[in-house]
Amino acid sequence: MAKTTRIAITPGDGIGPEVVAEAVRCLEVLRQQHQLELEWVRFPWPSHAWHEEHGESMPADALQQLQAFDAILLGALGDPGPVNDPDRYLLPDSVSLAPLLQMRKGFDQWVCERPARLLPGARQYLADDRARDIDMLVIRENSEGEYVSQGGRLRQGTRDEIATQIELFTYRATERIIRYGFQQARLRAAQRRADNQSRQFRTQDGRQCDSQVCVITKRNALRYWGDLYTEVFEQVAADYPDVATHHELVDAACMKFVQCPWAFDVVVASNLQGDILTDLAAVLSGGMGVAPSCNLNPDNPELPSMFEPTHGSAPDIAGQGIADPTAMLFTTARMLEWLGRQDRRLAEAGERLFQAVADDLASQHGQARDTRTIGDAVCQRLG
Repeated sequence: MAKTTRIAITPGDGIGPEVVAEAVRCLEVLRQQHQLELEWVRFPWPSHAWHEEHGESMPADALQQLQAFDAILLGALGDPGPVNDPDRYLLPDSVSLAPLLQMRKGFDQWVCERPARLLPGARQYLADDRARDIDMLVIRENSEGEYVSQGGRLRQGTRDEIATQIELFTYRATERIIRYGFQQARLRAAQRRADNQSRQFRTQDGRQCDSQVCVITKRNALRYWGDLYTEVFEQVAADYPDVATHHELVDAACMKFVQCPWAFDVVVASNLQGDILTDLAAVLSGGMGVAPSCNLNPDNPELPSMFEPTHGSAPDIAGQGIADPTAMLFTTARMLEWLGRQDRRLAEAGERLFQAVADDLASQHGQARDTRTIGDAVCQRLG
């Protein structure tokens, strides 16, 4: 008998509950059609509502509770809206978003993986026709770097105040995220060959390869960790002679993401720089409303990975029923594919969900629809 796969569903704030509701509807259809050993539990935390009632964003044993699940599906965290209510219960971002860092670090979700591919029907923000060929995978180191929460404030509230924010980089975390990038580059190239969709990237010695990894640093100004990333990148690259390599400074990378994003394949960046680059890549692939995101622990199957759309809580439209659930549905598909490593039926369900959402996106040509209508359309395609 197949093991039951368990999902913790945390709708969160703002439009989170609205888009998560459509994801759950799709999961119900897929569970029935594929006879999946799949169950989920909905949690009212982390959220502003929980904090307002309990004085904390989530219970003290939240991570212990979540560890019993195979995956976490998160809606959104942040301003709950509506923005026209000046008396709404509103927390600073450092409090409302803290659970994200707690879960990522507590479960060692050291890979933040965000695909950026311009699908038919998604909005093309770049006028250049080559923008249709955008297909990159941005991999963000998710466990350390600029987000280690080390530092403090001295003489707070005075004109002599000093704030320190420490960045921390280790060889171990640097090596594993860069190696993961090369592994994904090979997998992407193999899939393109299977689909008869080859790409070519030139190496520094003039060879042509069918995949590429670009590492991002700011080594001209942030010398120490930049040099560490550069040196480890060169060491790991020696194990992958079939993969072309490239290096960009983060400011130049931002420029080239807009100027020629079709030139990138796999991009590896630090926590903060990857955070910025993945949001930019999301816009290039059609906007936050279609961009999925995954926080993965590839090493330890006993710890849950977390899946969330790239967008935030969108307080300006919260509660109106007009939020686009497409990013949430793509994220749910990615979750099922990830869980499918243990149960092939889950992977097949994830592939079906992705294709149903992609087909729905292509059929509408940017036409605005409400949340429920999009969910209905995708469920109908699944049926």
